[in-house]
Amino acid sequence: MDWQNLLDRRRLCDANYVEKTDRPTFIQDADRITFSAPFRRLANKTQVHPLYENDHLHHRLIHSVETASVGRSLGIAVGDWLEKEHGLGAGEKYVVAGMTQAACLAHDIGNPPFGHSGEAAIGSWFAESFRGPSELFGAIETPLRLEFQDFEGNAQGFRIISRLEMYRNEGGMRLSMGVLGAFAKYPVTARVRAKAKQPYRGLKKFGVFESDAELFAQVAEAVGLPVETLGADRWWRRHPLVFLVEAADDICYNILDLEDAYASGDFNEDIVLKHLQSLAGIPNVDLADRTTDEIIAYARARAIGSAIDACVAAFKANYDAIMSGSFSGSLIEASARSREFAAIENLSRQRLFTSPRKTELEVFGRNVLHRVLDGLIGVFEQLRARNWDPAGLDGYHEQLRRAANLDLRDVKDEYTALHALTDYVSGMTDRYAVKIAKLVAGV
Repeated sequence: MDWQNLLDRRRLCDANYVEKTDRPTFIQDADRITFSAPFRRLANKTQVHPLYENDHLHHRLIHSVETASVGRSLGIAVGDWLEKEHGLGAGEKYVVAGMTQAACLAHDIGNPPFGHSGEAAIGSWFAESFRGPSELFGAIETPLRLEFQDFEGNAQGFRIISRLEMYRNEGGMRLSMGVLGAFAKYPVTARVRAKAKQPYRGLKKFGVFESDAELFAQVAEAVGLPVETLGADRWWRRHPLVFLVEAADDICYNILDLEDAYASGDFNEDIVLKHLQSLAGIPNVDLADRTTDEIIAYARARAIGSAIDACVAAFKANYDAIMSGSFSGSLIEASARSREFAAIENLSRQRLFTSPRKTELEVFGRNVLHRVLDGLIGVFEQLRARNWDPAGLDGYHEQLRRAANLDLRDVKDEYTALHALTDYVSGMTDRYAVKIAKLVAGV
């Protein structure tokens, strides 16, 4: 891979675009993401704590902003090194930083309500539905069912930014090829991933729906991602900036989850400071005139700085493998701070992610989403019976469509019907999901 292609500023589905010298493409990309409705809705989507009552706790929007900030720092450091050591053009470090920042802003834009438990809830509902007698579900080919029963926010995110938002079905936000490449953590469809049995990090999940595969192929070809073929099928190696986006996300959620756990009362200050100080590489924090909150904030800032430095060093150390597409780890795992991050992840997994309140709210969230899906599927069942003509909906289902504000513009068969349903449900905020669940249940 080479950086001239990897930083491609051409826009998806916009052959006439000309970059402005006073407003570079990557700045416009960040602006388009920031001012989009799906990005704004992240303000009421779960990060770790569903339906939180403490306003200090992170939601998806502030997490995305913080991730973009860390991503920009990673990008400028790596870009500066590339200019000095690998012939990147003068000033291109700002493009590396800007594209990383924009991709970070969008990295959670496809996540459903209630966080990762929301993904699991959507997937479990579809898995149950595919086992049922409905002809709507029975018409979906088995390989395509994976897109729904293993619902993946990364693939939904690519669908939003490349198809649904702004220029609908004509490139979506029309972001630059470089940013779209940097966004795609998992450059493979669910169907092809099931066949590609390799221990490659980019195959850990799927990140592209079958309906959007040709759009991603345009991106992959433009930025020069190495392609792997499986007969007539194909998948791609990761864009190098994906590793910076992933590292920024890992840094933020691991470190900020600790701070949130203190604010929520799940962890005491001693536990939080122990892990932050270990990650920061400082034995203690002697700030006698500061409050506990201020001491934790200081340790958190030092920990983030240390993690950024470690990930930049890991990128440099693994540069050749990253550029050839053979690197299959994460920068966190390859860094000098991998043990400290592993300790934080283990602590969170054992004590934070299983806390009673979080568990109760995840059960609640699952029931909310299942109730919403149960209540809305009748609209799509009737559409199928009416040959996909929305004008054929009966009184109740037309009322339900209007009350829920369902978008049926692209529904023309079973596959597009189920994607319209997941577009709607995954786009809801936590509170709006509760509202619609009450609507369809009549409570």
